[in-house]
Amino acid sequence: MASEERNHHQTKKPKQENVDLDDLLPEVGEFGKYQKLLIWLVCLPACIPCGFCAFNQLFMSDPVAHWCWVPELSHLSVQLRRHLAIPLKAGYNNSWEECIRYNANWSEVGVVDHPDPTWPLESCSDGWEFEKGQDSSSIVEDFELVCGKDIYPTIGLAGLNLGGPIGVYIFGTINDRMGRRLSFFLCLFVLIGGNVLTALATDFWTWAVARFIAGLTIPAVYQIPFIISLELVGPNYRSFVTVLTCLSYTLGLVLLSLVTYLIRDWRLLAYITSLPFLLYYLYWWFLPESPRWLLAKGRLAEALAILETLARVNGNSLPETFKHKLKCRMMLQRTLSEERKLKKGPGVSSLCRTPNMRLKTTLITLNWFANEMVYVGLSYYGPALGDDQYLSFLLSCLVEVPSYLLCWLLMDRCGRRWPLSLTMCLSGVTSLITVLLPQDAVTLTLILYLVSKASISASFLIIYPFAGELYPTEVRGLGIGLSAYIAGLGLIIIPFVNYLGRELLALPLAILGIISIIGGLSSLRLPETLNSSLPQTVEEGEEFGKQWNIQECFQCVPQPRISSSSSYEDLDNVEMDTVPELPTPNAKPRLVRQASILETPLDSSGSMKITYWF
Repeated sequence: MASEERNHHQTKKPKQENVDLDDLLPEVGEFGKYQKLLIWLVCLPACIPCGFCAFNQLFMSDPVAHWCWVPELSHLSVQLRRHLAIPLKAGYNNSWEECIRYNANWSEVGVVDHPDPTWPLESCSDGWEFEKGQDSSSIVEDFELVCGKDIYPTIGLAGLNLGGPIGVYIFGTINDRMGRRLSFFLCLFVLIGGNVLTALATDFWTWAVARFIAGLTIPAVYQIPFIISLELVGPNYRSFVTVLTCLSYTLGLVLLSLVTYLIRDWRLLAYITSLPFLLYYLYWWFLPESPRWLLAKGRLAEALAILETLARVNGNSLPETFKHKLKCRMMLQRTLSEERKLKKGPGVSSLCRTPNMRLKTTLITLNWFANEMVYVGLSYYGPALGDDQYLSFLLSCLVEVPSYLLCWLLMDRCGRRWPLSLTMCLSGVTSLITVLLPQDAVTLTLILYLVSKASISASFLIIYPFAGELYPTEVRGLGIGLSAYIAGLGLIIIPFVNYLGRELLALPLAILGIISIIGGLSSLRLPETLNSSLPQTVEEGEEFGKQWNIQECFQCVPQPRISSSSSYEDLDNVEMDTVPELPTPNAKPRLVRQASILETPLDSSGSMKITYWF
């Protein structure tokens, strides 16, 4: 008997210590001096290049008034040449045709006071003449992207957005294999290089390829510092950091509106919105590698050095017990990783295998698609509205700030479903109203547009954490990645939707409004996640929300079910007969109660991954 017991102990596998950085951060500082310095001085400024690269192209392709060039009349003034050779547009007294001219033998006609309306018409066979602006230039003029080529700037914008999904895969792979620091600096190099090539382009297709290269970094150049920030702060402050990151991105767009107002030459604009970011390479000596990634790669000494620096700057010390647990974990890591490879986890098919999971996956993806398409579409369309494109773009950026803050306050009070639905429907309705306005109601159209943009910005902050809470933990990364990539297709389509506004200004707003309303109404069918025990397995995901009914849909504010847990990931472990621990008088208040407010896809080691979320 003793021999059997001894053999049993000899064959028993060592138990892995349950250790995670989230357990350590409350002891050394969840949001201490180290994190504040890193976020305010490094990570938040690092979010600015993404907005610059994503929207500077809108101001490189400004439309320019043009008409057919008539070389036989080159000796005349511009006004007289246009008056004689270019017919007026039908119904306009002071607007000339842009793509046709009178077909007259000017050597025989000579100089006349007025053109003869009976003269035949022809297309611009000798090129175009552009209205000269003071200290301004556009690719439309330099590459003659007019008449039959007026859709080319739209193609270039679609090419920029096409690079996003490809770049996320490339830099996501580098991010996981070579670390966050190297991935960020490589991404920044590609962004700067793409913009420099843009400025050096001598024809449209070279310019379009350069924009595609720059597009490879969107949104990867934004997400990498964002992930570094999330990995170094405690769970209770991740929502706060998320809002700060969004605000930093928006303030970057505000800065871009000022830059574009001052710089009207598109080549100089490409340089100004990229070359200053070379200064970010000074971050090489300050931006730390992710401790989670270092631990996942078995580089214990480097991870401990960063954690000890974090604790020292925050006025604490790294517990010896935690160091011991990490060393034990490293000793078992190789064996455990080999065992993990033998276990086949649920794949993408599990998202659609059962009816309820299939319905939720479809609705999440539909809402993400509508949200992303409408948000980016309205952002692109801002300069086309109002009397001043620079002021319109500035206002469209500024309205995001109060919407983010209001949404952050409401999400943990009113839930996710109804705020998402109401903001999307409000955005859609205000966009549709613009169709009913007369074409000269420029100011009212701009006001309704700004209400629509503010509403969709609020919903854009909701959809990502809402999706992360609806997908089960087992397939959360797969689910978010699938929905985000499909939604990314909308960014390729949206430039062509906005192109329709050349004929009717309100038409793109009507299309985006319908898409937003469809997304908002469909979101009511999703189950509420606030104050709910979130699913961990695919089986639990199938049961979560399966009993949905129309009465639940009209319950705007969800009732609290369990209030003693700080994270809904832990609700299944709460005993109903236990007494919740009372907060100590000196305890710091949590900024957001639900720690799963932002669920970033994780790999098997617990390190965060980037996905196509713009």
